Amino acid sequence: MAGPVLAAAVVMRPDVAASLATLLDDSKRLTAAQREVAFMALLASGAEIGVGAASVAEISRLNILHASMLAMRRAVLRLKSPPDAALIDGNRCPDLPCPAYAVIGGDGLSLSIAAASIVAKVLRDRAMLRLNLRHPGYGWAQNAGYATQFHRQALARIGPCVHHRPEFGTVRQLALQLASD
Repeated sequence: MAGPVLAAAVVMRPDVAASLATLLDDSKRLTAAQREVAFMALLASGAEIGVGAASVAEISRLNILHASMLAMRRAVLRLKSPPDAALIDGNRCPDLPCPAYAVIGGDGLSLSIAAASIVAKVLRDRAMLRLNLRHPGYGWAQNAGYATQFHRQALARIGPCVHHRPEFGTVRQLALQLASD
């Protein structure tokens, strides 16, 4: 419900991918501590990493799907050179300067997709921690901007801030309610 969408592109040599295989998995299946360890190992490995983001304003203007595609494109464009091919987690691919292949459930099937998922999750969580310092009432240090019960209650209590995505369920409902009052 809040914050930017982040995407990462990770290019690893096969020997690097093999050496990190025990650390890499779908970021949602790893604990925050495991993601941090994997992230630091990726940085130390010499893997090439590109990160892209789309802002709350871009999410509002484009919708979450197109903003995610934009963030993915930006991540690939931030690599030193275009990869030979890109594996994309999901069922569609952004417009990229290289061949791209959609892999449904890819973060559980591909080490490079898992690595990208970990990088994006760690960096987004860190961004939400920084935003939590400026907007502590929403619990973003714990919920990273997701629609938890605490976050919904905070929205009802203090209202949305500029980092909330106005088109998302609870935020939209609250805005409509405030407009009718």
